[in-house]
Amino acid sequence: MFKIQTLNKIDPDGLKLFPLDNYEIASEIPNPDAIILRSFKMHDMEIPSSVKSIARAGAGVNNIPIEKCTEQGIVVFNTPGANANAVKEAVIAGMLMASRDYIGAVNWGKTLIGEGENVPALVEKGKSNFAGEELKGKTLAVIGLGAIGVLVANAASALRMKVVGYDPYMSVKHALKLSREVTWVEGIQLLLQQADYVTINVPLTPDTKGYINKDKFAMMKDGVKILNFARGGLVNHADLKDAIDSGKVASYVTDFPDEECLKMDKVISIPHLGASTKESETNCAIMAVEQTREYLENGNIINSVNFPAAEMERNGGCRIIIANKNVPNMVSQISSILAANGLNIDNMLNRKRDDIAYNIIDVATSTVNASVKDELLAVDGIFMVRILNK
Repeated sequence: MFKIQTLNKIDPDGLKLFPLDNYEIASEIPNPDAIILRSFKMHDMEIPSSVKSIARAGAGVNNIPIEKCTEQGIVVFNTPGANANAVKEAVIAGMLMASRDYIGAVNWGKTLIGEGENVPALVEKGKSNFAGEELKGKTLAVIGLGAIGVLVANAASALRMKVVGYDPYMSVKHALKLSREVTWVEGIQLLLQQADYVTINVPLTPDTKGYINKDKFAMMKDGVKILNFARGGLVNHADLKDAIDSGKVASYVTDFPDEECLKMDKVISIPHLGASTKESETNCAIMAVEQTREYLENGNIINSVNFPAAEMERNGGCRIIIANKNVPNMVSQISSILAANGLNIDNMLNRKRDDIAYNIIDVATSTVNASVKDELLAVDGIFMVRILNK
């Protein structure tokens, strides 16, 4: 019986994929095997030693102590792409709000309550104060062509915008999904200097914190409109305020406001609604559950942010999972221990990511003695062993 702890409300359409005969699910549960969460901040949480995996029902994992989890041999998953369509639609809505002052116009319209029959005439008289511009023909610069960035680029292209994209790390998978109408450029300056709109679609890391700053603003046209539906820390707010005051930035739309943003003029602050759709929450939950099950039951790793991707079909027998430091002579030591215990390797997969090596080993027998786990953990460099008996 596997125990699953949920640290946030997780969509029931996802949770129901856990078979009740083999899984127990609760928000408070002792010694959980796995944790599923959304935005719960885990950095100050003491993670039980029983935890084998953590799945974030969403793409961002800055609320999870990744390094600490890695040291404890905990595989951390996210669900890239599951909420991509919802965020894409939010970015398009953000561009429309930045282009035409719908929010101001609606708020102004409310002031006409009580004018009775005069409302239509007053509307016609006042509407010119909210004139905007169309997206068609304007240039959108897309920073980051991952799952969301590609969808945004393609949607903007369909709206007859000129779209240019920049992503030095774009995968082949995402490149194949990118519309031929989208122009890919090699340098950030070439991208920004032609943009009427800029959308940021990259993860927040130590390298990308404050990525949009005074140096980037200096590359942009006057009157540019910036959209940030990725993470708040990507934009330097002090530099943003200066850029707004100077007229460099005409509008900033963010899904990650703080008090500083709320006080700024020409900032449209949306309370983190990018992925807040029923469909997105369901998709993220389903993916998180499926990845958790695959790891707990078979040791396969799909969409981990700290361990190598590794998938191998079961042979019907026992499976041994081993994580170790990525140093020489580890596989031979593992093989020697298994051979000494009379275990013949039917199939083996070895994958590496940075300093971690991950091994999936299928053996002919249906069970493996627990003492084998102890022998393997005694090897210098091996920090996690799981035995999945048939």
